[in-house]
Amino acid sequence: MKLWGGNLEKKDIFVQMDELDIRVGAIHTELGALKQKVKELLEDNKRLSEENDQLRQLFKREAELDRKVVSASAPAKRKIAEAGHESPAVSTDALTESGVAIGEGHDNLTRLYHEGFHICNVYYGHLRTEGDCLFCLSFLNK
Repeated sequence: MKLWGGNLEKKDIFVQMDELDIRVGAIHTELGALKQKVKELLEDNKRLSEENDQLRQLFKREAELDRKVVSASAPAKRKIAEAGHESPAVSTDALTESGVAIGEGHDNLTRLYHEGFHICNVYYGHLRTEGDCLFCLSFLNK
């Protein structure tokens, strides 16, 4: 349709270009948001992978420690049973059913904290990434 010497066609083209520009801007904005989300997911994935690696190492050490405690406490319990009474060196009151000393819980939490994990009730088990945690430290000082 030609009116005024082709001006209507030129206006249609500019309107189409403006609409296309608006759509391209919206797509660009959406693409930026998707890039940000992917970046956040990659950071979370890296953090969780590091935490998993540390936990695997920790579980491996704990399993080795448990084997040592069980193998070390079995002869002591046998001696107590054979003697029919408690030995002054090894008291059954100082051991839990699993053979671990009662005071070791605090030591284990301290070790976990020094290995870089939260031990407070707010972030328990999460990897500490920003230095010391006041909640954890107050818990350790109780």
